[in-house]
Amino acid sequence: LDVPQATGMPYESPSLSYPLGTDVSGRSVLALVVWGARVSLLVGLAATVLSMAIGTTVGIVSGHFRGVFGGLLDRLTDWFLVIPFLPLAIVLATVLGASLLNIIIVIGVTSWPSTARLIRAQTLAVEGRPYLERSRALGAGNIHQMTRHVLPNVMPLVLANTTLAVSISILSETTLSFLGLGDPTSVSWGSILEEAFSSGAVSQGAWWYIIPPGLCVVLIVLSFNLMGRAIESILDPREA
Repeated sequence: LDVPQATGMPYESPSLSYPLGTDVSGRSVLALVVWGARVSLLVGLAATVLSMAIGTTVGIVSGHFRGVFGGLLDRLTDWFLVIPFLPLAIVLATVLGASLLNIIIVIGVTSWPSTARLIRAQTLAVEGRPYLERSRALGAGNIHQMTRHVLPNVMPLVLANTTLAVSISILSETTLSFLGLGDPTSVSWGSILEEAFSSGAVSQGAWWYIIPPGLCVVLIVLSFNLMGRAIESILDPREA
């Protein structure tokens, strides 16, 4: 399918033909919002998977190895935590270029530290349990311990944190696209808002061009946050 094409006059107010009006080019805002949901959700989910993979791996490894290697990973996590997320993401997006893949990579590699810190704390708690000591006594290697004993015990926390991280990734994609750092060939909620403000939709009074994509961002972020809280209360034994 192609990106929605212009079929009406610029800045037409909502009507039966265009329930959410038209944009500066005469395209249906409803079609743009529906089309933009695909890109926003794709970037949000893909970046979250990348972020969770990096954060979970770093968290488990840094919690399992107490020596120099674990300490270096812990310091690396601290280094990423103290760097402001948005400036780092802007710099990386500018250097890598504007494309959906680059945006996914930028969000994924800049949003993992908080997950790593959380997983490391849970790993340290799991490492002190008696069955880990028995596993070491029976000769289990580090990989076996981390994949068979530690990972299953931290997975509830990973799943709960994943749904919360999706909302952060969607907000990050919206922010980068609004700043003009998104893929110029793709339509997302952030790019719709960026085009609306740059084309003077506020001065034109075209509220239908600004409110729908912004409202979609708010609702999807709220939905994933509520989902994350629900999953956390179900899967996390500390909530029992």
